[in-house]
Amino acid sequence: MNFTSLYTAFPEISLAVFAMLMLIYGVVRGERSAQTVGIASFVAVLSIMIFVLKLGFIYSPGFPKLHISAGCYGCYAFDYMFIDDAFARFVKVILLCGSALSIILSWTYLKKENLSHPEYPILILFATLGMLLMVSANDLLALYVGLELQSLSLYVLAAYNRDNAKSSESGLKYFVLGALSSGLLLYGISLIYGYTGVTKFTSLSKLFIDMHQPPIGVLFGLVFICAGLAFKVSAVPFHMWTPDVYEGAPTPVTAFFAAAPKVAALAVLARLLIVPFGSLAHQWGQIIVFISVASMLLGSFAGLVQSSIKRLMAYSSIANVGYALVGIIVGGTAGMQALLIYVAIYFINTLGVFAVILSLRRKGKSLDRIVDFSGLAKTNPLLALTMVIFMFSLAGVPPLAGFFGKYFIFLAAVKAGMMPLAIIGVLTSVVSAYYYLRIIKLMYFDDGINIFDPLPEFGLRIVLAISALYMIVFTIWPAPIIDQALIAAHSLTGG
Repeated sequence: MNFTSLYTAFPEISLAVFAMLMLIYGVVRGERSAQTVGIASFVAVLSIMIFVLKLGFIYSPGFPKLHISAGCYGCYAFDYMFIDDAFARFVKVILLCGSALSIILSWTYLKKENLSHPEYPILILFATLGMLLMVSANDLLALYVGLELQSLSLYVLAAYNRDNAKSSESGLKYFVLGALSSGLLLYGISLIYGYTGVTKFTSLSKLFIDMHQPPIGVLFGLVFICAGLAFKVSAVPFHMWTPDVYEGAPTPVTAFFAAAPKVAALAVLARLLIVPFGSLAHQWGQIIVFISVASMLLGSFAGLVQSSIKRLMAYSSIANVGYALVGIIVGGTAGMQALLIYVAIYFINTLGVFAVILSLRRKGKSLDRIVDFSGLAKTNPLLALTMVIFMFSLAGVPPLAGFFGKYFIFLAAVKAGMMPLAIIGVLTSVVSAYYYLRIIKLMYFDDGINIFDPLPEFGLRIVLAISALYMIVFTIWPAPIIDQALIAAHSLTGG
């Protein structure tokens, strides 16, 4: 380990040190430190995000450049177990932004529900640290360590409202099924190592390129790894935890689940399948195609019969994972660019929807039924308009940002000769548009009780404003995100 390694991993190291300091401070100060820890955590995450953005423009001549079969450009650290490239930095900015906005989202809610404790932002910090390590992992064991650090924090967050039966139940379900998926992933890693003798992505990539036919044990290991990561992205048939956890967990936790961890898992799956297992695409391609199509179908059709807005968003997230997986199936620079554009739009869109859900209260009580949106436009037209932007964007209605996400995904599939996959995606998008448009219809054309509490202060207003503006600005000026996604895709694929 040298200065180069420390500098390359400075965002992760600084976040780990800060999280531990906040943990000590929270223990010493007790409940009085909740607000201070929350504000400090938000500032720290924002500062690290700025550093990651700045790091993208710095390449010291002393850094060992990447010249591997996947062709990315950046630098290694810690004996080539950690990688910092444009792909990792692009995803890290999304993750840090999602974590910062999730912390803001929680302020009002936690106070109103008497859940304002210093542990909450600290758990967000450790989960974020795990995600940053995941997307920069260049070794199967480094990947597993980052994944477990994230998962352990998420298990606690899912059951954060321990006095609520639904929250405790969702935390238990997530823990049991999460432990099972981690076991599958670890078993797959052990099979890969047992048959190849290496765990580094670059070494595996060179080995499989030179190998005419991989051993059957490697293929079994690859299947187990795909199954373990499919759970993390809540893809069918490993989605069973998603609706219950989304409904039972506190709403800010659900918002965090739907944004940052899902983006991190998709990025890890992309790097894993493109870099070390890129030459085995004909082996894993069939698995990912099945998972993608099944997720699109189930997420679109199951969402039609939901009465809870949080369960609806759970099935919406399953369908959106199916669309995102199309980018991985296509592969190459076009597929990775489409994937990155999609997640850059999806995460902020989802946070915006949950900000609206958190804003919907009657007599101090949170509302989470779809029918509760009835008549919202008459009481709070600005909030209703914001929800319209998010719903139209999720449905992929032009010219909003969500349209561009699906456009690039389906265009990449068509150009790669995967017309049936693109057709299924378009048809399921039409089906899912029904439940998005239903919410708009309830807000503007149905009569409800029409008595809602005033829009909460600061935190939610900030997230609502940022999310809505992002959707609109991307529509007018999409070039920065598209160009940076192309650079990031090049760094992963070398295309």
